[in-house]
Amino acid sequence: MDIDDARARLAGCRVVRLATVGADGRPHLVVVTFAVVGDRIYTAVDHKPKTTRALKRLRNIRDNPQVAVLADHYEEDWGRLWWVRADGRGRVREAADVPAAIALLQRKYAQYGDRPPEGPVIEIGVDRWAGWSAADSGAGVR
Repeated sequence: MDIDDARARLAGCRVVRLATVGADGRPHLVVVTFAVVGDRIYTAVDHKPKTTRALKRLRNIRDNPQVAVLADHYEEDWGRLWWVRADGRGRVREAADVPAAIALLQRKYAQYGDRPPEGPVIEIGVDRWAGWSAADSGAGVR
């Protein structure tokens, strides 16, 4: 799978998994809504219920900016399986500082139309795209 295909498959997903690592070395994995522009991925803290706005993913990125984003597609027909991973550096920004990212999220998710995310935005600069597709490989999962 080439980079353009990996980027397109990830961008077409509705949600992805965001992996961060805390200062204590423990991994943290959450499902997030997101938008992709080139080699940048954006996700934001939104109005969905949370116990706090001081989220672990934000603390983790401030302590260790190395992150991974994973998207996958599963079907019983294993000839249609695929996955894409984007590795990069995360940065926590205020929503007001990245209005274009908020606009991207609003275009992708109707739920943000009247109530855009107001919380911090995570901006990920992707430095490595990886992926696999059963349809392209003719081989087993690696």
